Formats: sequence, C-alpha cells, structure tokens
Amino acid sequence: MSGSSDPSSSLTSALTLAARLFDEIGQKTFDGVGVTRAAYGSGEQLAHDILAREARGVGLTTHVDAALNLHMTLAGADREKPALVIGSHLDSVPQGGNFDGLAGVLAGLACVAALRGDGVVPARDVTVMAIRSEENAWFAAQHVGSRAALGLLGDALDTARRIDTKRSLADHMAEAGADLVPLRAGTPLIDPARIAAYLELHIEQGPVLDGAEIPVGIVTGIRGNVRWREIVCRGEPGHSGVVPRTMRRDAVMAVAELIGRMEALWEEIERDGGDLVLTFGQVSTDPAAHGVTNIPGLVTACFDARSHSDAVLDRVAAALTATTDEIAARRGVAFDFSPMTRDRPIAMDTGLQARLVAAATALGIPHMRIASGAGHDAGDFAAAGIPSAMVFVRNQNGSHNPHEAMRVEDFSQGVRLLESVVRGFDADP
Repeated sequence: MSGSSDPSSSLTSALTLAARLFDEIGQKTFDGVGVTRAAYGSGEQLAHDILAREARGVGLTTHVDAALNLHMTLAGADREKPALVIGSHLDSVPQGGNFDGLAGVLAGLACVAALRGDGVVPARDVTVMAIRSEENAWFAAQHVGSRAALGLLGDALDTARRIDTKRSLADHMAEAGADLVPLRAGTPLIDPARIAAYLELHIEQGPVLDGAEIPVGIVTGIRGNVRWREIVCRGEPGHSGVVPRTMRRDAVMAVAELIGRMEALWEEIERDGGDLVLTFGQVSTDPAAHGVTNIPGLVTACFDARSHSDAVLDRVAAALTATTDEIAARRGVAFDFSPMTRDRPIAMDTGLQARLVAAATALGIPHMRIASGAGHDAGDFAAAGIPSAMVFVRNQNGSHNPHEAMRVEDFSQGVRLLESVVRGFDADP
C-alpha cells in the first residue's frame, strides 16, 4: 500500500465526482428544511437513478435485484473469486441530512472510479451496493434492503406500514417495481459465500470523533439493542387539588420514578466498566385529559437500550420489568408493554480492522478505534457470516437532522483509506 499523503490524480477526480453528486442529490431531494429520501419513495429512487447513471458513465456494469438494491460492479480479473462489496444506503429520515448513507455509497463509487481511472483491473469483482430502506423511520422495519438481499426480511412485508401513508411495505415495494415472489419465499438475493468482504463508510452519528479532533474511526463493533416501542402506564385520574400524595395513583410520578431508577442502573453499569446507553422517548400524557388541575391517569412512552454486551442487555431488560412490577404494586398503577424486539451485538472482522489500521497509519491519516451505537447494514452482512468492516468519518451536529456537517476533507481522508484497502486487498498477506 502506498504511504503517500496525497491522493492520486484519479482519486482526486473521483472525489470531485463525489462532491458533484452530493450537491446534485442534496439539491434534488431538499424538502425546504432538510433532505427527504423516503424508503421506496421518489427521493430514494431519484438518488438510485443518479447513481446508476454515474456508475455506467465510469464504465461499471449495473443491475437491480428483486428488492431494488442497486449493484454497480467493476469486473475483476478472476470473476469466479468472491467479490469485494462496498455498500451503504441512500434513503434518509424525514427532513434529515445529506450525508447519512449517501456518503458511504459515494465513497464506494469514488474508490472504483479511481481504480478505473488508473486502469487497474482488480483481482476480483468490486461491487458498490446502494442498499434500499435502511432507516427504520419509515416502516419501523430497519435494514429492509440488506435483510431482503440475505433472505431475512421475514413477515415485515405485510406487518410493516409506512408512517405517512399507513400502507404496507409490500405495497410500496411493489409500486416501486420490486419482485415480491422471492422476498416472500425468503430466497437470498446474494450468496454470502460469493462475498469476500463487505466494507462500509458512514458518517459518525455521535460526537466522539469531533470531540477527539480525529477525522476517521475504525469501527470495532455495533451495539445490540432491546426495545419496547410502546410502554403504557395506567393510573387513576383525579383532581390535583384534593387527592393526598399517599392516595394518588399518578401515572406521571410512576413513569418518572421508573426513568430515574433505570438511569441509576445505567450509572452503576458504567461504574463497573460496562457499556450501555439507554433512552426513554415519546413520554407523553393525553393533552385532552391531562391539564394543570388534573392528576394524569395515563402515560405512554418507548424504551431503547443498547450495549456491546448481551449480558448487559439481559440485565437491563430484566431490571425494567422487575422495576415496573415493584412500582406498580406500590403506587397502584399498571404497566403494559408492546412485544420486546432485540438485535444482538455484532463484532466487526478483526482482520479487516487490522488492514484499515495499517492503511491509515501508512497514509498518515489520524484515526482511532470506535464502537458504533447505531445499527448499520454492515451488521446484517456480518451476522450472515460475511467478513465486514466500517469506517466512520467525523461529522458535526449529529445525524438524522438537517444540520449534518461532514467536512469534505474528512470525507476525502475516509475515501483515501477505503481506496487503499480495496486497491491492496489481494496484495496484502
């Protein structure tokens, strides 16, 4: 691998291509506040069409699978070898930023465009995969494209409904042109044995890299999670001026105690060296029934806990239910839960991590190892037994909002790193 600190002229041209596409796709999917590229909607399709156009323009072959994932391939010298895949998604949350997902696909395109520009024929196929519907903001079903490709979509086709239209995932996919027959059958659209490795560049969605003033992170793993999408606490409404504290069945006080006790558990786990983040969201009363003179009788909320440790997730899930049982008995309230969902923690491939660290060191790119708190398509590929790795790029102002502010120079560093590993994939020991 080259130790040069400056990108080649072909890579510089490829980065210029990426910058142009960031602008074009961002402008064409701007919604007046941020960007909106709805899963299996017009904005996501527009981005896919632009990527397909540009891929063909740099000499790649393209095809679309039954779930409408876009595959853009630079043919290798030995097409029987398992391919190297670089992927990410093109959908966004409503009124989101322009870089979440898109940066990874454009990074992959820049890598293969640079190889093509230098006349390099890789030892094996290199495919850039633009994956559909990664965000769960649309259907409450995450990673639809990658799970469909791996034959793991399950019953989401009919159970998942888009938040704005209330129509099923199957309806939207069919309307966009997907072939539902293999998806319903659970037929894999890709063969994991035919993929040598999956690489994904993504903006960091938290503040760690920015706080450390480091442009690039090598991801060690993706946190698993336990979630309840709805928790309902039922107490007894009453007049706020006349019911004594000891006779109240106040749903807000019960939920507030639950939140405080779960935060105390979080602090305890962190003191013991454990990894955990947890969040209560959508905490609300019924404004039609709860006013300044009313004791609230109903509170709804949702809960999300994430960790790199299955044991920690087990502990949190058990503590949540035990704590609600104890609070309910003492305060005279009742808690009801939607079904719990769970994703296991996923480790990134140690060999690929080592390649990325070695390449970053050789290129003089400041870097650090970092865990991912958010889920990514890479996690599904890794869970399917495909060696997988991720590169995070520093990003200001968080993610899932219109103020994402990834610096062009940081993106360039991430692409240089990715391109170096791709270029030397079959040369390295």
